[in-house]
Amino acid sequence: METSEPPLVRRFSVKRVREHEAERVVDTVAAEEPLEIRVSYWFKDAQIADSLALTMRTPGNDQELAAGFLYSEGIIRERAEIVDLRALGSDPSNEIAVELARGVELETWRLARNTFVNSSCGVCGKRSREAIEQQVPEVREDGFRIEAALIKRLPGLLAEQQQGFAKTGGLHAAALIGRDGLVEKVFEDIGRHNALDKLIGWCVLQDRVPLRDGVLFLSSRSSFELVQKTVMAGAPVLATVGGPSSLAIETAREYGVTLIGFVRDERFNVYSGDWRINS
Repeated sequence: METSEPPLVRRFSVKRVREHEAERVVDTVAAEEPLEIRVSYWFKDAQIADSLALTMRTPGNDQELAAGFLYSEGIIRERAEIVDLRALGSDPSNEIAVELARGVELETWRLARNTFVNSSCGVCGKRSREAIEQQVPEVREDGFRIEAALIKRLPGLLAEQQQGFAKTGGLHAAALIGRDGLVEKVFEDIGRHNALDKLIGWCVLQDRVPLRDGVLFLSSRSSFELVQKTVMAGAPVLATVGGPSSLAIETAREYGVTLIGFVRDERFNVYSGDWRINS
């Protein structure tokens, strides 16, 4: 199931203007291309193939992106429910096909809406918060704790892994970090929700879900769809460089997620679940 990874960046000749001078230079920018996620599923005794979603993403780790999208949308709940996952067409491909196991139910309304997810909007097309709440797992008590000193170190730990951002300044990152401060995995994408889906998808393909013992740290702000994905993944803590939205805070509190924002400059704000943080 491994594929070669296209580069995260593209290069363009541009005019750079500084004060009263202009020069022609080669600029490195974040890559962005469409990816269609096609799904094959069983209905009674017939196997049906259809388009599930179209997302604008940075090419690379498309298998993880597709698996993470399916998991965070509640379509699959474990690795075994994916029979096959492959790119379609030439390499690099902008289509990926997912074959679901028998018994995996796919509601027809998902296909009817033909979800479009752009690089910034998150889970566009969701009709209401209530529709998402029906899919999240049961809230459970846990003993996960994290040191405040580690939270302050998160930006530095992530910056060491952001190769694409260092070149372009235009890529978001999502990292899985253990309570011991070990950075387990980092993914970058022009879309913050895509970066998180890639990370969650990697965990799915590694049989690492639900994520009961790790911190999700994002280089972006926290919005409702990012908290929703965190809840679906079972992660106890979501921390971000930017601030949260009101609905992100409300959802985190409702589902027991420790939500931390403005993690930078040796400080942070805790909006939900402060009992998990050891001062």
